[in-house]
Amino acid sequence: MNTRRDLLVLFALAGWALAVPHYGSDFAVSMALTCLMYAALSSSWSLFCGSTRYLSLATPAFFGIGAYTSALMLEASGWWAAIALGAAIAAGVAMLMGAAVLHLRGTYFAVLTFGMTELIRHAITYWEKQVTGTVGRVLGVVPERDTIYLTVLALAVLAILVSILVRRSRFGLAMQGIGADEQRAQTLGVDTRLVKIAGFALTAAFAGAVGAAMSVRWTYIDPATVFNPFIGFQTVLIALIGGAATLWGPLIAAVVFSLLAETLRLQLPQLYMMALGLLLILSVLYLPGGLASLRRDSFKWKKGAA
Repeated sequence: MNTRRDLLVLFALAGWALAVPHYGSDFAVSMALTCLMYAALSSSWSLFCGSTRYLSLATPAFFGIGAYTSALMLEASGWWAAIALGAAIAAGVAMLMGAAVLHLRGTYFAVLTFGMTELIRHAITYWEKQVTGTVGRVLGVVPERDTIYLTVLALAVLAILVSILVRRSRFGLAMQGIGADEQRAQTLGVDTRLVKIAGFALTAAFAGAVGAAMSVRWTYIDPATVFNPFIGFQTVLIALIGGAATLWGPLIAAVVFSLLAETLRLQLPQLYMMALGLLLILSVLYLPGGLASLRRDSFKWKKGAA
């Protein structure tokens, strides 16, 4: 019953989002596109990291790989093929990265994923300078605005749909078991190494696909733009604020946070980053379960009052 309810809510929200390009201004569409981008990134990040409690900072690496794949292959292969290829390459890199570092946990894993992201960024920068003689790519083929919007919307819907289905599958239960007690999960017969690599690759595939789709938002991309650590930090921040262990928390936080961040950036450009840092501190102190915990706490309060 819960699965049916979640699916109905998802398709109702998707139907509402479909109307934005037809009735909204260019600014409204741009804001909606940002919300959908972070909804897809944070939902897919939470699917793995929220379940296993592995803090990954590698989202910019997979996003940038997808963006560069799209920039290189879009003209030759077409729109959907470029997105699929970006997702596939990002997932392949994640499998190699996961095989190397997923035996670690906590701070060590977070630092290593961040370090590998920087390594990939600098490697691509070095390759462009030494081989191509330039840094960055000019996108000669750019799809229409509505095509980009509908693609990112489809990726966001797919990310949440996969989360709904995986969380109720044996694979999802295995990831939750790893997050609760990895050694116990191993004794129960879970191949924790394979499950972790598969979950990490699934998260990377969505980040790569989103990066491939969003790359055309800029007519020129370079490593500093698409491998920007801020993309990863903001994804983690949104997931934590919404509730990384919940289904709808990252989506709610992606909308609220994107609108708030844009308002702060326009109204308080000098205090923008300070305000975001303060928001994270307050969320950790007073909403450790994320925004999704507000409904649960409210329900408990009403039940206790009754």
